[in-house]
Amino acid sequence: MLGLIVRFVVSALVLMLVSFILPGFAQMGFGTAILAAVVIALLGFIAESLFGKGISPQNRGLIGFLTSAVVIFLAQFIVPGMQINVIGALLAAIIIGVVDIFVPTELR
Repeated sequence: MLGLIVRFVVSALVLMLVSFILPGFAQMGFGTAILAAVVIALLGFIAESLFGKGISPQNRGLIGFLTSAVVIFLAQFIVPGMQINVIGALLAAIIIGVVDIFVPTELR
């Protein structure tokens, strides 16, 4: 349970950082970022369940990257206060992927 909490807090902090530095990604507060992290995790889980592990961002392939960008983009329609354009979603997927390499958001 503690690992899950740590994962969402780290994800929310990364989303806040990304929203601060990226164009096309509206800045968000911590509450919005936590909700966005939960929604992104749920949408990612649904996509992985439907299409298999091959689209997982952990595979670090082009399909995983594009799936991450689509999930981030779609999250804005569920999370109030989250606004992002397509370029912002692509850039966010890159930055979040790089951050995840150095600061994993899950306990291994």
